[in-house]
Amino acid sequence: MPHDAQPGEFRHEAPGTRTRSGGITRIRAGGGSGRLPGMTTSTSAAFRTADDERRFGAAYDAALARWPVPVTPLDVPTQYGTTRVNAAGRPDRPPLLLLSGGGATSASWWANVGALVAVRRVYAVDHLGDAGRSVPAGRPMTTRAALLDWLTQVLDGLGVGRADVCGHSYGGWQAAALAVHAPGRVGRLALLDPTSVFGGFAPRYLLRAAPMLLRPTEARVRRFLAWETGGPAGEWADLQVLAATAFRAARPVPPRRPDVGALSAPLAVLVAGRSRSHDPARVARQARELFPSAVVEVLPGATHHSLPWREAAAVDDALVRFLD
Repeated sequence: MPHDAQPGEFRHEAPGTRTRSGGITRIRAGGGSGRLPGMTTSTSAAFRTADDERRFGAAYDAALARWPVPVTPLDVPTQYGTTRVNAAGRPDRPPLLLLSGGGATSASWWANVGALVAVRRVYAVDHLGDAGRSVPAGRPMTTRAALLDWLTQVLDGLGVGRADVCGHSYGGWQAAALAVHAPGRVGRLALLDPTSVFGGFAPRYLLRAAPMLLRPTEARVRRFLAWETGGPAGEWADLQVLAATAFRAARPVPPRRPDVGALSAPLAVLVAGRSRSHDPARVARQARELFPSAVVEVLPGATHHSLPWREAAAVDDALVRFLD
C-alpha cells in the first residue's frame, strides 16, 4: 500500500509540516506566506525574485484548493531530485498517474480529479525541471532515458508496481514514451491532445509561441493563450502564466517522437477539436489507423491549452468509461 494518507484523511497541521514515512514526505499545506511548504534554498533559487516565488506559491495553492476532494501532497525522493506528487482518492483503488502539460503543474487537474477518484487512486506529478514544487538535485535529467528512469523511480517510491497513466500535451508524450520503455509498468494509457506522439507541432503554433518562449512576460503569455483558446486567458491561466514567467528557466527534456508502433497498452486518445498546436484531424486519423481498437474521440469545443478543464464533463466521462 502506498505510504500516505488513509481514505479521506487530510489533517490540517502547521504550514509546511513535514511527516516522513517510508522515504516519502507528506506535506501539510497551509499558511498564507506564499512560500512553498518545505522550501529549500535550491527551490527558492529557481525563482526570478522573491515576489515571483510568493505569487507562484499563492497561485499554486489556489489551484490546488479547487480540487473537490481531499489531497495529500507527497515529496518522493529519486536520484534526480525530490518529486512533488499530489495524491487523492482511496489508497485501495488501482493507481492512476497523471502527467500534466508543460508549465501546467499537477494542480491543473482540478476539473477532473473528482470524477477520477471514483475509480482510481490518483497521483498527479509535478515535472522535474519544470514549474512546480519538484526540486531537481543529484543526477541531471537531460535525456529521454533519464526522464523515463525518473518516472519509474517515482512509481517505485510510491510503492506502485503498475499504474494506469494519463497525460496531457507534453505529459502525453511522457506517458506514451513510458509505456513504450516500460510496458510492464503501464496498465491503461490515456493521452489528452498529446504532442510529439502522432505528429509534430504546427508551424503557425511555433511562430506564435516564439516571442513568449524567447522573452516571456505575463502579457505575452496571456496573448498567446488567448489566441490558442479563442478567448481571454482568465483566472484558470494564472498559474500557467506565472509558471512561464516566475521561474528562471524551465528545462524539460526535449520530446522525441516515441516508437508508437510498439505500444501494447490499451489506449485512449482524446483530441482537442480546436487545437492549434497541431492538426487535430490528422492526429485522430493517425491514432485510429495505428490502433484500430483504441478509443479515439475528438472533443469539438476544446483547444490544446484549455484541456483538461474545458469540456471537463466529456473528458471525465471518456476517461472513467475507459478506466472502469
